[in-house]
Formats: sequence, structure tokens, C-alpha cells
Amino acid sequence: MAGSSHGHTPAAWTGVIIAFIGFCVAGAFMVMANVPGFWAGMALIVVGGLVGAVMRAMGLGQDKSQQRHVVRSES
Repeated sequence: MAGSSHGHTPAAWTGVIIAFIGFCVAGAFMVMANVPGFWAGMALIVVGGLVGAVMRAMGLGQDKSQQRHVVRSES
């Protein structure tokens, strides 16, 4: 969706980056058969979602009035 600004906000980027790091940590510890490390990575994934939600609530996310829906006609 070229031209769409969906997800191009500090809240979205920060939440996704933290969650991605959590996925990497959980995956690495799963391969090493380390259960506490795996769950620490899973906790980071949840923290990423929470951080993104808090940042959006603080006004660093996309404003609802700025959202636009792209409609494409098939011709």
C-alpha cells in the first residue's frame, strides 16, 4: 500500500522493535533448551505491545482522524 502512513509512527516502530527482540531472544533460548530464557523472551514480546499502546495513548501514534482508507478500482 504505497502512500499509506499506517504504522509509520514512533509508537509503532518502538513496539515492533521490542517485540522483534523478544522473538529473537525466545527463539535463541528455545534452541538452547533454556526454559526461563524462553519465557523472558515471551515477556519481552508482551512488553513491546504494552509500550506501543502506552506511547499511542501519549499521542505518539497515528491519530484516528488522519487514518485514510485506500480504495482501488479494478479497471
